[in-house]
Amino acid sequence: MIDATFFTSAYKCIYGEGCQGIHDEPTASLAQGCCSFGAHFLDKDDRRSVEKAVARLEPRHWKNHATAQKKGWTDEDDDGETKTRVVDGACIFHNPPGFGGGTGCAFHIAAVEAGERHMDWKPDVCWQVPLRLEEHTEDSGHVISTLREWKRRDWGAGGDDFAWWCTETTDAFIGGEPAFRYFKDELTELMGAEAYGILSIYLERPRATPLPHPAVRGRHDSRSTTAAKVSKKKN
Repeated sequence: MIDATFFTSAYKCIYGEGCQGIHDEPTASLAQGCCSFGAHFLDKDDRRSVEKAVARLEPRHWKNHATAQKKGWTDEDDDGETKTRVVDGACIFHNPPGFGGGTGCAFHIAAVEAGERHMDWKPDVCWQVPLRLEEHTEDSGHVISTLREWKRRDWGAGGDDFAWWCTETTDAFIGGEPAFRYFKDELTELMGAEAYGILSIYLERPRATPLPHPAVRGRHDSRSTTAAKVSKKKN
């Protein structure tokens, strides 16, 4: 199951281009994006993959390199689940503005330098957001997988306190291509190359026109109304 409305929209990540973060008030100046509270691991494979990436990070990539060497880079949440530590109000792998190696995720910076995909370095949740894969097993054992956008509610109770969330604002719907192309690597990783190929064919030539995304629907409606008025005047 695919959310065609989202994947045909013009959504793009606007980290560093107006992202307001996920605090209870806009904090664009912190340049934290959605890296404020640390990342949970999806499974043991995810954790092992990140451990290999951590071993490749150098101090030039990572402001908290020395801190991690002394105190470790993981912690446990209130439920006893392992996550990346929070240091100075953000994920331990976040470099704040002013760091010589670059602002943002240390994994992302190191991956770019190595000429590799950032998604092969980061915790799974970090490269998947704002994409969300949900799997529901029916009584018959049939599994229904759904790919959609990550909504505010998916963060749990804390999401209600966000002053801003990117998939709910027109700010992030400014891409030059539909989201299913923009997220080609991520979607291929989540659903497989064959399924992504089928998705692309369908969304390139849809049998029906998906509704505009809710975040921009009012904008589209106003444009349609204006166009109708202009057309009426001409006639």
